[in-house]
Amino acid sequence: MAMRRSKLEMQIDVLKALACHGRLNPTHIMYKAKVNCRVLKESLELLIQHDLVKEHTSPQKRVVYAITERGLVALKNVWEINNALHVFEEENVPSTIIVKKKPEYH
Repeated sequence: MAMRRSKLEMQIDVLKALACHGRLNPTHIMYKAKVNCRVLKESLELLIQHDLVKEHTSPQKRVVYAITERGLVALKNVWEINNALHVFEEENVPSTIIVKKKPEYH
């Protein structure tokens, strides 16, 4: 039986989705991070509060979210800690962090 993810693992998945795909709208974050609407809302509030994610308005006047430099550093630190301690399953920790040079609006 699969174990449920912790809140931390879900927040890491949100950061991972933004790091790998650039700016995303909430629906795309939900699908890529595999979280529901309530969890996404709670995660984004916390991540924004800690300056790990920023909210932006796209040229089409839609709300999108992007990872900050501080968020990238936090994600890299999680990866390094997991390499040393094997706290998370490998699928929940990014092995490489790919950031698009020019954020795209979705």
